[in-house]
Amino acid sequence: MAASETRKEKLDLRLTASAKHTLQIAARAAKRSVSEFVLESALARADETLPDRRRFGLDEEQWTEFQAALDAPPRPAPRLLELLREPSVFELGSSE
Repeated sequence: MAASETRKEKLDLRLTASAKHTLQIAARAAKRSVSEFVLESALARADETLPDRRRFGLDEEQWTEFQAALDAPPRPAPRLLELLREPSVFELGSSE
């Protein structure tokens, strides 16, 4: 949210007393009002969730470098290979 935007919209929500108390404690610890804390937290979570975060723009040189990295053969990963050769906890069964 841009800092210069005027807050005109309102969002109401119902919550339990314990949830409200938790938010109040967290907001106090963050030195924010509950409204500021909830808004900042919700916007941060929205940024993590939105699908446009999967897209990124590259100029021509960056695109060429990106394609080269994708086309390059994989680097050796001996520790990963060793891990994949070991039986998993599911294959070993329980110890009881």
